Amino acid sequence: MRSSITKRLALIAMIPATLLVVVAFASSAQAAVTSTAKLQSDIAVLTNKQRAAHGCRAVVVSPALTRAAVGHSAYQARTNKLTHTGAGNSTFVARSKAAGYSRPLSENVAFGYSTGAAVVSAWMKSPGHRANILNCKAIAVGVGIAYAANGTPYFTQEFGY
Repeated sequence: MRSSITKRLALIAMIPATLLVVVAFASSAQAAVTSTAKLQSDIAVLTNKQRAAHGCRAVVVSPALTRAAVGHSAYQARTNKLTHTGAGNSTFVARSKAAGYSRPLSENVAFGYSTGAAVVSAWMKSPGHRANILNCKAIAVGVGIAYAANGTPYFTQEFGY
């Protein structure tokens, strides 16, 4: 009888620990979502600050370009490759159109930065990426971020006109 009670108490003692693991997992997953959303927002805001400082109108965030950007960042994170060529040898034009945006303009990619300010700063120091950000023909933007299994963030920024 005593053995049966001990087993039951051991099982009851395990329940809170199991719930704690589930809650901890949910909290860290929620933190990752919040962190990704904050990074996306920061990059869009900082991109618009750069555009304004250089005489361009602000770009609006496009859900379609964001879908394309998130998908490409996920591909890069999954393959651990920084590339403009995506799954099935896709281009940013094909990915943007497949996501529902009919007039894609350009794409920026990066990896390894911990803040939106750091990635936008790096893009502004790169002539090609800077030209994409400061192209006054752009009217829309989408930002995607995905983390590789080792925690490295991959960033994609899609522009459209």
